[in-house]
Amino acid sequence: MPLVTEPYTAQRERWPGAGRHILAQHDERTVVVYQAYNPRIGHFAAEHRYFGGDFRLGRMSWIKSNFLWMMYRCGWASKPDQETVLAVWLRREAFESLLPQAVHSKHVPEVYGSEKQWQEQLARSDVRLQWDPDHGPSGGPLERRAIQLGLKGEALRRYSREWIVDLEDITPFVREQREHVQDGRLDLLLTPRETVLWPADEATASRLGLSRPS
Repeated sequence: MPLVTEPYTAQRERWPGAGRHILAQHDERTVVVYQAYNPRIGHFAAEHRYFGGDFRLGRMSWIKSNFLWMMYRCGWASKPDQETVLAVWLRREAFESLLPQAVHSKHVPEVYGSEKQWQEQLARSDVRLQWDPDHGPSGGPLERRAIQLGLKGEALRRYSREWIVDLEDITPFVREQREHVQDGRLDLLLTPRETVLWPADEATASRLGLSRPS
């Protein structure tokens, strides 16, 4: 399932400039998320279409739906142990099932009330939620916030094997686009086509603190 790409400069004009948004390549059946690993883990996953080998189920694993946020974190596939970038097509219903389970990694009083209640939910959930500043191609922070979900336990086990529709090593594409960024040629930069994903459940959208697109 090849990524659908578009010129970055065209997409930039359509994306929200601020607020909390789930930007993703998605359709009725799938949502694409990204991860970056060392070549051993990445190549195994790309060959077998699931996570195994040196992949460890005993630690938390973070998924990102926003390509440029992933590029910031992995340095366009240049950081140690993040040289292999994977695009993972997840079943949409599986991705959306993670959202109501997600507990903020920091206490948010308006969502959880007391810190004790937050800690209790944190202990029960296998899904963590973080909103971090999104970043442009060159690494500069933006006003818009990007979501990342941390998975452990049963959520990670099911993600690693059951929920994957397809999985691709996109490192060659990442390196090619990195050259355009390094050359300052953002007019040539292609990025995966991403639009705002709004959860089917309005209560989940409210709990996540999503900003409604204008």
